Amino acid sequence: QVQLVESGGGLVQAGGSLRLSCAASGRTSSTYAMGWFRQPPGKEREFVAALSRSGYTTYYPNSVKGRFTISRDQRQNMVYLQMNSLKSEDTAVYSCAAATSVSWNGVATAETLYDYWGQGIQVTVSS
Repeated sequence: QVQLVESGGGLVQAGGSLRLSCAASGRTSSTYAMGWFRQPPGKEREFVAALSRSGYTTYYPNSVKGRFTISRDQRQNMVYLQMNSLKSEDTAVYSCAAATSVSWNGVATAETLYDYWGQGIQVTVSS
């Protein structure tokens, strides 16, 4: 079992930046493919960023490409989501997730591929 806890959310003005952190505990000796998802108010959860087990492959949807960056610190069992040039439409509850069945250099964009989820953290961007 793996437990994931997000931190770093909050209120930020449009154009600003935030860095979300995801701390993993439990069975962290294995390397997992990681992802970030978000759920805007009144909408379904959507994919935001993915990172391969190797750490060499990332993937982003067009909505955040060039603004968001996913990274990890394997020694610290941490995964980060750096969010720059934030827009009001980025307002959402953000969750990190870990996938166990993704290939070494592969990424997962579908929720169903993830086995463990954090509880989520609110990010609000004011315009």
